[in-house]
Amino acid sequence: MHRISSNATIFLKIFIPTIWLVFFGLFTIAVWITEVSYFGPVPALWMKIGLGAFLLLGFLFFWFTFLQLKRVELDELYVYASNYYKTARYPYHNVEKITERDLGLFHIVSVHLKVPGQFGKKLTFLLDETMFKDFLEKHPDTAVSIAELRLLGK
Repeated sequence: MHRISSNATIFLKIFIPTIWLVFFGLFTIAVWITEVSYFGPVPALWMKIGLGAFLLLGFLFFWFTFLQLKRVELDELYVYASNYYKTARYPYHNVEKITERDLGLFHIVSVHLKVPGQFGKKLTFLLDETMFKDFLEKHPDTAVSIAELRLLGK
């Protein structure tokens, strides 16, 4: 198996959300249990509601972005996806198309499945282009089918 997802995946999926939620979660709890009427010029009730909303919006942001990222590996017959706890294996004939978005620093790739699997109908990951090119060079037969699937996504 050859990993084609970026090393940044684990950092973005686990470390950043954990640190952010712990820091702002504890800060929000501290503000809620504090018995004052004002935080500087801001009334305490507005500060508590604002921080609670900020915490909730931050959690939702991480849930719909970073926490959806998967670690993806390929071999001649299968696509392997992992959320760092479970790994699922999908045959290439179950892949409908592959789409790619270039965000400058990152290439976000989505593998769309014909039949939903353990992680749903779409697997999203950050592409490591060097590892992907290395896989394509070592497996030219698979490269043709992957190229066809990428063309379907365009």
